[in-house]
Amino acid sequence: MRILVTGGAGFVGSHLVDRLMNQGHEVLCLDNFYTGTKTNIKQWFNNPRFELIRHDITEPIRLEVDQIYHLACPASPIHYQFNPVKTIKVNVIGTLNMLGLAKRVKARFLLASTSEVYGDPDVHPQPEEYRGNVNCIGIRSCYDEGKRVAETLAFDYYREHKLAIRVARIFNTYGPRMLENDGRVVSNFIAQAIRGIPLTVYGDGSQTRSFCYVSDLVEGLMRLMNNDYVGPVNLGNPGEYTILQLAQTIQEMVNPDAELIYKPLPEDDPKQRQPDITKAKHYLDWQPTIPLQEGLKFTIEDFRQKIQV
Repeated sequence: MRILVTGGAGFVGSHLVDRLMNQGHEVLCLDNFYTGTKTNIKQWFNNPRFELIRHDITEPIRLEVDQIYHLACPASPIHYQFNPVKTIKVNVIGTLNMLGLAKRVKARFLLASTSEVYGDPDVHPQPEEYRGNVNCIGIRSCYDEGKRVAETLAFDYYREHKLAIRVARIFNTYGPRMLENDGRVVSNFIAQAIRGIPLTVYGDGSQTRSFCYVSDLVEGLMRLMNNDYVGPVNLGNPGEYTILQLAQTIQEMVNPDAELIYKPLPEDDPKQRQPDITKAKHYLDWQPTIPLQEGLKFTIEDFRQKIQV
């Protein structure tokens, strides 16, 4: 098939491109390189089945494809809050452009949504039926509400134009090719530990997250795309860890002498995040397979190569 991956040079996108290329598809990778890098996809540059298009999805584009994986959007708070108006534009106008493209060429469309649609949840763990607790005027809302609107648009195209859509709600994901400056907790801790500086824990570290290794996530996305289930479906690892536990694990693995320091919790930072993956198990026969320790080992190796101490 001819498959378009928007945000294909990014962290998750590039791992997806690898899998699709290895399966023998023709892959069009579309990216504006705001957070993506050419290094992530350079292994495919001379392959005749691979095409890289530098493009910003807030501008329309005409392409002929069979499937669209719509991943383009900065996903870490530092990057999406740096230019919040642009972030909401990517989620609204960018998603509209991609849905329009899918409708015109009758392609199947997968939206990479996010667990952020649940906001700071008062239901735990979060099932897909939970409608969320989002601050629509908060500093994270350019992303949270942007993705909520993207889901709205996808379902409106599904109902009005019978477009074949799939919606994945992605929970915290980590692995090689994460940007070391993206402000996410895994990359922060690993980079700090390698550099020998104190690990920054926000709040008292009792807030929880669930960490899914990137290869597990990509498997889930591909199963959803090629399944009859529309979604939304949670894709994440139901193993729940406190931020303090994560800090101590990475400290132990990288630099047992590194110290921990505590700083105030950022605004609207969710206290708990854990996916209910009953639907993913039932409809996609999917669940994560890589344990945290193993995934961290691969991620730390990747970071050691990137960070020169």
